Amino acid sequence: MAIVGYGNLGKGVETALGLAPDLELVGVFSRRDPLSVATLGAPVFALSELDESRDDIDVLILCGGSKSDLPVQTPELASRFTLVDSFDTHAKIPEHFAAVDQAARAAGTTAVISSGWDPGLFSLQRMFGEAILPEGRTYTFWGQGLSQGHSDALRRIDGVRLAVQYTIPSEEAIEQVRSGSRPELTARQQHVRDCYVVLEEGADEAAIREAIVTMPDYFEPYDTTVHVITEEVFERDHQGMPHGGFVIRSGESSPGMQQTMEFQLTLGSNPEFTSSVLVAYARAAAKLARSGDHGAKTVYDIAPGLLSPKSPAQLRAELL
Repeated sequence: MAIVGYGNLGKGVETALGLAPDLELVGVFSRRDPLSVATLGAPVFALSELDESRDDIDVLILCGGSKSDLPVQTPELASRFTLVDSFDTHAKIPEHFAAVDQAARAAGTTAVISSGWDPGLFSLQRMFGEAILPEGRTYTFWGQGLSQGHSDALRRIDGVRLAVQYTIPSEEAIEQVRSGSRPELTARQQHVRDCYVVLEEGADEAAIREAIVTMPDYFEPYDTTVHVITEEVFERDHQGMPHGGFVIRSGESSPGMQQTMEFQLTLGSNPEFTSSVLVAYARAAAKLARSGDHGAKTVYDIAPGLLSPKSPAQLRAELL
């Protein structure tokens, strides 16, 4: 395995790989000066050196952001490497898949996109709910927690020095759903988004606030509050990265027979958990590539047993 990009996600992947007995980390490849990147022990190389290690790498784990990095990096690198990414802009997944699939099929590589917990594990739960309870409604609640993708989108705005975004679910909406009443809820009714930003000196605060609350896909569909704070407050109060959420399917198996399926995550570290999911799907990508199953893949295309280091016989004996 090799890591491309070394922010919070890349660091988490390095940690997760250390817990995987069957996987070996070749190194971290970064656009930054390798001498400026302090890892937990992995060697660091310039991204421009990636092709020199091609024979040593089975899978690249891409740890860039979904707003600007992955739409370019994933199809470009899929033309040479089997890989996995965590692209999480839901509305743009179909076009991302198409671009990556074209590159991977032409090159004979395997590219797993949009792995993580949402999209990823939550996507699977939504599908299970619809398949098992076709008469019903599915609800997804995120938080309370820090969103890496939304925080990255904030930091890409000119004039923003530091930023985090917290997603907060409505307790009232959750209770309505659990009651079996199957309410119709808008995005604004289900969540609010709180943004905390530190501005560059001389930045136009009004313009930045407007850029945030009108950003398509990320903030425009929600009630969004922007808090401008000092760097001191940011460092004191906004260093943790908890997250989590629920997927709830409320339905009927026959008229009047209420059934509810619920999947919940409570995460002490969003990036570390996302990294752990990426590593499991990187293992699956390697297995698919070896079997000649090429092209872009999502979590819907990958058998669960491929995520495990255990053999099918072990899984049947120990977990089934």
